[in-house]
Amino acid sequence: MFRKKAARLAWALIFLFSPWLAGASHSQTLTMRDALARALAASPRLTAAERDVGIAAGQRIQAGALLNPEVSYEQDNSFGTGKFRGTKSAETTLQISQAFELFGKREARVAAGAAGVETAAIQRQAVRLEVLSETAIAFLNVLGGQRRIQILDEQVAAIDKLTPLLQRRVEAGASSPAETGRAEVASALVKADRERLRSTLASARRELAVLMGDTAPKFAAVSGRLDATGQPPAFKAIVAAIDANPQLVRWTAVYAQRNAQLLLARLKPYPDVTIAAGWRHFNETNDDAVRLTFSVPIPVFDQNQGNVLSAQESLAKTKAEREATRNTLIVIAGRAYDSVQGSLRELTVLREVAIPKAEQASQAISDGYSQGRFSLLEVLDAQASLAQARLREQEALQNFHIAVATIEGLVGNPFSLARESSR
Repeated sequence: MFRKKAARLAWALIFLFSPWLAGASHSQTLTMRDALARALAASPRLTAAERDVGIAAGQRIQAGALLNPEVSYEQDNSFGTGKFRGTKSAETTLQISQAFELFGKREARVAAGAAGVETAAIQRQAVRLEVLSETAIAFLNVLGGQRRIQILDEQVAAIDKLTPLLQRRVEAGASSPAETGRAEVASALVKADRERLRSTLASARRELAVLMGDTAPKFAAVSGRLDATGQPPAFKAIVAAIDANPQLVRWTAVYAQRNAQLLLARLKPYPDVTIAAGWRHFNETNDDAVRLTFSVPIPVFDQNQGNVLSAQESLAKTKAEREATRNTLIVIAGRAYDSVQGSLRELTVLREVAIPKAEQASQAISDGYSQGRFSLLEVLDAQASLAQARLREQEALQNFHIAVATIEGLVGNPFSLARESSR
């Protein structure tokens, strides 16, 4: 049941971003859906987790194996002295023996092995969700970096667009020649910021490429949109949904495995039975006889008390480990949830006040500059304020979607957002 749910969830995460991150793509443009699919196919962590399932399955098979029988050969009363010289008086015995486990020991081993397989399978789903979440975040970092560089390109173009007008004003004596240098400095500083962002983008692109199994990016760019947002569910609902995270679900299987191990430790002192049957030949009389053996160990000195205590403590430790994992997940989800809420508030201020006012001011000052009513410094300051507001918007959008991807990876189920229309 859980495996089917986890499989549906993995594909749901792949398609989750398509409504708001889908964009026109071509052969060299990477979409979120392609990135997630490639990461799942190439992830060595997921491959290792799948091998862990195979290892656990092998241990489960071995746990159910019966004990092997033993064959023994004995020769008595030979190579001695007197009448026992040579093998004339020898007694030879050929015997086969079989040990039988009692009190459900084999069943306890099988139960522990089956729980180990379930634990490994659930852990594989946890790794799968982690790979999807990490890849989504890496993709968003690349997408956000591309957009910020685009904003700086637009700012450089706006400054360079002033150059012809500035030259005419200088030639007409309306502006000082020093203003030309001021414009060049402003353009150079923006270009320097752009180069720093390009370095950050290069690192983000390489990280995404590595997650997809490549040592270097093989895509020209990523395509998608960041401008759609929406309100997440209440944090209480997110905390409740965290219990479905495979990292927590696996502790149920771990508890079953450790409980079976405790039972096995308690059963070990109970003696098993070994039954043997053989054929004995007496050389001296040339007679034959059947030999039967029944043996049971006496558990006097070793009651397996140390292993029982260890298994008890391990079982008792399970609940604490689950709670510690749950607390960690809640803290991470809380940080991401606060980031979502903070980003939404920041976007509200930027979209309702900062960006519209900055656009109006920039346009008015640019128009007034051509009429001689504003200085170049005022034009550059207005353009810088507008670019800064747009950069802040992109940063807030990127933080919002990264936080959403983090939460969805933790709760084990994507939540729906009431998405706005694009600006």
